[in-house]
Amino acid sequence: MMIIMQNSPNKSAARITAQSRKEATHERIVEVATRAIRRSGYAGTGVADIMKEAGLTHGGFYAHFASRDALLAEAGDRAGAEAVALAARVAAAAPPGQALQAMMAAYLSPEHIAAIEVGCPVSALGSEMPRQAPEVRRAATIHIKEMIDLFARQLPNWGQPEAHAQAMATVCALIGTTILARAVDEPALSDALCAATLAQLQATG
Repeated sequence: MMIIMQNSPNKSAARITAQSRKEATHERIVEVATRAIRRSGYAGTGVADIMKEAGLTHGGFYAHFASRDALLAEAGDRAGAEAVALAARVAAAAPPGQALQAMMAAYLSPEHIAAIEVGCPVSALGSEMPRQAPEVRRAATIHIKEMIDLFARQLPNWGQPEAHAQAMATVCALIGTTILARAVDEPALSDALCAATLAQLQATG
């Protein structure tokens, strides 16, 4: 006689609860890491520091990630997705025909310049990306391409090669200006750099 063993409701509920806790813990680690990498850079972000900030022990890290690079890739992917989503919301909220100008102004705003921990990860981490593991660079590349595409879609000639090239140049200008504006120790110069780039982009947009 074949006996079919079934899990009791209590055991099933316990497994679901354990899985939910693990997912919530994983989410907390990634969320902490997305801020940490932008705040301290890839090189300055250690597993022990992330776990401590997340309120967890260092030893629990490998229950969630195969390696530090796997965490950095997921955190970078999350940060990049957040940046693209924010830019898309700015575009959607802009008056008709003003999406491109709104996106550029938001990127070079004093709020974004000051918000390195929660801002665009490319302008925060761009100089470090060439030295990262392939999976970290792949995550960054995907969202850089998404950002370029988002800008291209706001142009009147969207779909043409010229629109893609213009979008690439615009994104490069925004990222480069943000890096410089954060690098200088003179607030007036930082503001001037952003204003000059924004004026040039708007004149040619």
